[in-house]
Amino acid sequence: MFSVKSIAIKYFIFAQLAMLANFGMQEATGQIYDGKHALGISLVVGTLTGLIVKYHLDKKYIFGFDASNLKQETRVFFLYAVVGLVTTLVFWGFELGFWHLFGTWPMRYVGGALGLFLGYAAKYQLDKRYVFPKGCP
Repeated sequence: MFSVKSIAIKYFIFAQLAMLANFGMQEATGQIYDGKHALGISLVVGTLTGLIVKYHLDKKYIFGFDASNLKQETRVFFLYAVVGLVTTLVFWGFELGFWHLFGTWPMRYVGGALGLFLGYAAKYQLDKRYVFPKGCP
């Protein structure tokens, strides 16, 4: 159906789109609210946005998955999100680590991008094996 190379390119592009959605929502959240726990709130809002964007792109264009009913869709999204928890810890660790090391928002995003890159590389393998095992190239 698709070559491994085209899947890798699509996955990379989708990771970039999800990252932009994530960081965009983090920034928007930070612009709207800068009070107590603003950093944590922006991380959660951005992460959820990125998760939803990436799930829809991956399920359709990477794994060719089409749920037959709402129960199946919910189950697969739940598995996708659980796998994402592990990789989210990597992402948050890098983003918060860079924030604490350098103390600037731009460096926070550099750390976040590095963490997302590493996390997405691991996530593809986990999704392929545990979330979408029948729809993988």
